[in-house]
Amino acid sequence: MIKRNLLVMGLAVLLSACGFQLRGTGTTELTIKELDLSARNAYGETVTQLRQVLESSGVKVYSGAPYKLVLTDEQENQRILSYAGAGRTGEYQVTTVLNYDIRGGRNLSLLSDKLEVQKVYIHDGNNLVGSDQEVNDARKETRRELVQRMMLRLQQLTPTQLDQLQQTAEARAKAEADALEAAQKAEAQTPRQSPIELPQQ
Repeated sequence: MIKRNLLVMGLAVLLSACGFQLRGTGTTELTIKELDLSARNAYGETVTQLRQVLESSGVKVYSGAPYKLVLTDEQENQRILSYAGAGRTGEYQVTTVLNYDIRGGRNLSLLSDKLEVQKVYIHDGNNLVGSDQEVNDARKETRRELVQRMMLRLQQLTPTQLDQLQQTAEARAKAEADALEAAQKAEAQTPRQSPIELPQQ
């Protein structure tokens, strides 16, 4: 019994040493310590869960932070994968796509990307209550996975990378503004032709 306990403890130590972690345990360490967070649906479950996870990971989430994570769009689609029996029972797939934007100073876009999560559930026409529960569970699991994937994406970003992206975005914005100004000047300096008068008949 003691040998078995020691073996289990030894395996746990080895797994934790190589970075293994059970899903949903521990905190995700982020190098970004301040972040503004907003979403099209300001009170939606995805943004609410993400805010909670960010704060529990030591990130100060507040309006006016140097960088802003904007959940620009979240769409859910459902499709039938297969039928069983007399078409009453079948497999369905829920797909959720989350588009997001990371913005810096002057509200310039630094990074735009999307996350996509798919879950399969069984719909039983003879058990509508159970099927509804399956759908709700699939949606909850999808949302939880979206939040986890977003945290992994944020984990890969450092303040240095964001500063570099900010410099690139500012240079791009300046180049666009200069090009627009040059085009306006060129247009202003181009003599306008007077309308051609047609001879009266």
